[in-house]
Amino acid sequence: MQLNEDLLEERFIKVDPNQSPVRLDKFLMDRIEKVSRNKIQNAIRFGTIRVNSKEVKPNFKIRPGQEISIVLPKPLGSDQAVLPENIPIDIRYEDDYLMIIHKPPGLVVHPGIGNYTGTLINALAYYYEQSNQEEAFISERAGLVHRIDKNTSGLMVVAKTDEALTGLAKQFFNHSIERKYEAIVWGNFDEPSGTITGNIGRNPHNRLQMFVHEDETKGKHAVTHYKVLEDLYYVSLVECQLETGRTHQIRVHMRYTGHHVFNDDRYGGDRVRKGTVFSKYKSFVENTFKVIPRHALHAKSLGFIHPITKEKMHFEAPQPDDFRECLERWRHYVKTRKELV
Repeated sequence: MQLNEDLLEERFIKVDPNQSPVRLDKFLMDRIEKVSRNKIQNAIRFGTIRVNSKEVKPNFKIRPGQEISIVLPKPLGSDQAVLPENIPIDIRYEDDYLMIIHKPPGLVVHPGIGNYTGTLINALAYYYEQSNQEEAFISERAGLVHRIDKNTSGLMVVAKTDEALTGLAKQFFNHSIERKYEAIVWGNFDEPSGTITGNIGRNPHNRLQMFVHEDETKGKHAVTHYKVLEDLYYVSLVECQLETGRTHQIRVHMRYTGHHVFNDDRYGGDRVRKGTVFSKYKSFVENTFKVIPRHALHAKSLGFIHPITKEKMHFEAPQPDDFRECLERWRHYVKTRKELV
């Protein structure tokens, strides 16, 4: 199975031939650092820890030669304490176990090199502190099992308990989370819908970029389903549904097909990709870049089964103002282009 590349990791442990029978949870306590027994037991119950690819109970006794597969959220990767910061959070839903957040463009999700403050994690720390929910700030990436890029807008789910985190992680692991994005991309498509498959890994010539590799050993399997919602000749509005969750997946797959995401400066969408570069048209495009000074990608919907109540949850986020204004400008241009040529 494929994982959410950024926030989940899978590891395997082969039981030693001389290992005496012992409870699975006890066995793993000695082999997984900084993870409590309760977290291990929750992961076993939800099936993200398996023995020989089968779900078992925490009191299952392991035997020599068995293989244990473990899927857990990656740690934050920093020993620095998270500083609570008064950064507004747009909460679309919240209960005792999880919350749905609408992330604005420009907000980094979690601390890292160059941005140890001013992130969504810092905002969550402040929110929990102010609402007396400090216990909700669980350790593994503060309850994050997925993320969206700094300049992508849209919906994210955040777990508030270890049990909810494990249950959501299993759904990401099994690809049962429904995630749909809207993107404005360059050009128009030959087919109204389709599937893009490509192995995504680091670009060997630019470490800041991801890249589609023909050699499957150099990248990880990635699948994006797309549907054209509106054909504006120069650009198209497309809906993308993720089957896998690789870093920059939609942006990389769209570039791979020649349909760079509009104003994506990392992947070449920030220059004219379709249309004759005459002065009026070029000026129009440059002014439209100013309307949406980021890549035109929006996480519009999120669907999953509530890990505790088992209720089916679905959330939608309308297009943000800059995205909508960009579209309106292109619609108007297409209607009047004969006058502008």
